[in-house]
Amino acid sequence: MTIQQLKYIVALDEERHFARAAEVCMVTQPGLTIQLKNLEEEIGIKIFDRNKVPLTPTLLGIEIINKAKKILREADEIRDFVVNEKNLLEGELKLGIISTLSPYLIPLFINAMREATPKVRFIIRESNTGQLMKDLETGAIDVAIMATPTGNTNLIEHPIFKEPFVAYLNETHPMANNDFYELQPGDKTELLLLHHEFCYNAQLLDICGLKNSDKIKEQFTYDISSIETLKNLVRAQLGFAIIPQLSVMNESASGLFKPFKEPIPVREISLVVSDSFSKKLLLEKMNEAIWNCLPDSLKKDFAYRKIRWNDSPYFVKEVSKFS
Repeated sequence: MTIQQLKYIVALDEERHFARAAEVCMVTQPGLTIQLKNLEEEIGIKIFDRNKVPLTPTLLGIEIINKAKKILREADEIRDFVVNEKNLLEGELKLGIISTLSPYLIPLFINAMREATPKVRFIIRESNTGQLMKDLETGAIDVAIMATPTGNTNLIEHPIFKEPFVAYLNETHPMANNDFYELQPGDKTELLLLHHEFCYNAQLLDICGLKNSDKIKEQFTYDISSIETLKNLVRAQLGFAIIPQLSVMNESASGLFKPFKEPIPVREISLVVSDSFSKKLLLEKMNEAIWNCLPDSLKKDFAYRKIRWNDSPYFVKEVSKFS
C-alpha cells in the first residue's frame, strides 16, 4: 500500500470516473486501473463496485476512502512540518569553528547573525579540524566553520570564501622591507607551527616544501595552539610564521606581515554539516552573514585556477577585481 495508491482511490471517489480520475492524478487510465487492482488484491477487499454507473465505492470501500483521506491529510501535515522546520530561524544551534579562525571571524559573525537571525541561540565551540569532524558525525555540533575539503564523505561542505595566507616576519628578516614575500632557504628551519592543528600545519609544510616538522626548531619545541602566540614569537625574533590573512586584519600599519608573490597560498573556508542536516535556510543566512562581515580585502572577485607548485594543492593564481 502506497501514498500514491491512496491518492488514486480518493480521486476515483471524487470523480466517480476512471478517465477523469486518471487525468486529475496525471497518470494513464490503465496505470490507475492497475494500481487500484493491486491495492484491492493486497487488502483482499473490493473498494469500488465497477458494475454501477457512475463508479460507486462499496460499504467497506467508503471506510477505506475516509481513512485514506485522513492519512493523506496527515502526510501533508508532515510535509508542511518539514518545510517549516527547514525554514525555521529560531531555537538553538551548536556551532563549531577551527581555532585558527575563531578569534578573528566570530566577533564579526556574531554581530552579523544577531541581525539576520535574532531568535537563534548559538552555542559556539572552538576546536581543531579532526575533533570538529567527529563532533559533526556524532551530533555534538550542528554546523562547523572550517577549512575544506575535509575528505569526509559523510559531511557536506558549503564554501564561503578563500582566505589567503600571509608571511609574518620580524624586522631582521631579509624580506622585511620587501612588498611581497618569497620563501627563503633559511626560512624552512625557522617555521613556527601550532600544536594539534594537523590540517593547518600540513598546509604550511606544503607551502614550504617540507615533508615533516621533525627538523624544525631543533633546539626548542613549542607546544602552542594560538596564532597570537606565534606572532609574539616572531616579534621576539624566534622564527617566522605563515598565518591566515584575517589574523592580521587589524595590523595594517605594523609592517610585520607580507603578502605572498603569486602563486598565492590560500585555504577554503566552508560551512560543514552532516548529511542529515536539514535547515537549509539557516545555512544560507549564515553563509550570507559571514560573507557580508568580511573585510573588503577578502571579498575580491577571484578568478581561481589551480597551479602546481611543489605539487601543492594549496596554491592558486589570483586575478583581482573588486565586485
